[in-house]
Amino acid sequence: MFDHFRFVILAIGLLCLTSLACNYSIINFTFICMSQDSDDVIDIGNGTLRQRYSYSQTEKSSLHWAVAIGTLTGTFPVNWAYVRWGARVPFFMAGALSALSTAFSPFAAHLSLYSFIFCRFLQGVAYSADFAAVGVIVVRWSPLTQTAIFISFLTTFSSIASMVTNPVAGAFCTSSLGWRWAYYTFAAFTILIFALWLALYKDDPQKHRAVSSRELVRIQEGKTQAHIERDRFVPYKEICTSPVILVIWLNAFTELVGYIIMLTYGPTYIYKVLGFSIQQTSYLSTIGAAMHFVFKMSSGFLSDLLSFISERNKMMFFNTLAVGLSGVLCALIGFMPTGYLALLMMTISSSLSGLNVGGFYKCATLHSRQYAHFVLGMVQFSKCVALIVGPLTVAIFASDEKDPAGWVMVFLVNGFVMIIANVLFYFTATGEPAKFTEITRATEKEKTERGIRLKELA
Repeated sequence: MFDHFRFVILAIGLLCLTSLACNYSIINFTFICMSQDSDDVIDIGNGTLRQRYSYSQTEKSSLHWAVAIGTLTGTFPVNWAYVRWGARVPFFMAGALSALSTAFSPFAAHLSLYSFIFCRFLQGVAYSADFAAVGVIVVRWSPLTQTAIFISFLTTFSSIASMVTNPVAGAFCTSSLGWRWAYYTFAAFTILIFALWLALYKDDPQKHRAVSSRELVRIQEGKTQAHIERDRFVPYKEICTSPVILVIWLNAFTELVGYIIMLTYGPTYIYKVLGFSIQQTSYLSTIGAAMHFVFKMSSGFLSDLLSFISERNKMMFFNTLAVGLSGVLCALIGFMPTGYLALLMMTISSSLSGLNVGGFYKCATLHSRQYAHFVLGMVQFSKCVALIVGPLTVAIFASDEKDPAGWVMVFLVNGFVMIIANVLFYFTATGEPAKFTEITRATEKEKTERGIRLKELA
């Protein structure tokens, strides 16, 4: 592969990550057209007919929470499976589960709300594999000098999913095929791309026939032996009590809550509060995601190429834009006098959050080194919580989807916590490897044996 097979792995990994995100986010737009499906009605008594998919805000929140609970349920088992067996088979199994649950979603929705919730739960379990997969691919296949580039590509899956799912779902909604075929189409794509993953991916580049000796040297350059070797050991306590890592997770959580609100409720807000048509909403709701993608890619390349600026200064700069300024603009959305200005604030806020690659994401990878797969996997845990907090915030403040005052509070609260998280990042940002990266299975064994000897001498 001309010494560049790592980019093939990067591309396939990105497509797999995107397919999982597409499968759980299809519903964000199909909520609109499902409620207008006049062919599927139910009798609620006394001959009164109701459209089957006219879900209340509480029922919609339950469908979103089901994904969050599924992701929360799957995060720790999936992380353990990656540490135990690598990413190849566990990630493939996640893809298979996502494809099946997505394909059965229309039938489940027809059966009952609870059946639909169960399918959403399974999509969440499958989705829990995403961020740990990002960590494994970066740790195993990325050279240290291309860390931000790999992260920038692999973490664009949410914005790509939004760019793809809304227009595609909108096209099916307005076609003779109907909204159900959006689910069938994305399920089929998931099966195809994960078959490629299973065929082409290996956890160890040095054992892959398509990787040349020259490329292997490039991938392993600057890495310690502990980083290169695949070891199931992880110093969980030291990582989870590190102030740097805790602030990284806080920034990830607040940024994810904001982006999930934009991604999940953006179409609803644009359609029901700002007053745009369904067709306009299908495209306007993708602008922020498209710009998010562009900004994320740009920050990855810039962060790795601007070698004359210290890593710490680069991290603080990108994080200020991605979390701090994005939070300020998020807080201002509800105060805009016109729909177009509110849409502009939404778009810029979503776009700037794409610069997170050069901020807390890069800090997480450079600081935790060989344990980055666990640190980034725990970002998935924070996303689980964000998937609950985002809908919960909307349910508390904007139970009436058409009430602008409720949305003002949603955006204001979220923007405020993003600003706080960014300020804390100034005190902890670093590009240096953590002390816990020096802890390996061998050092822990030596420490234990030394402790035993001291006790014997005492």
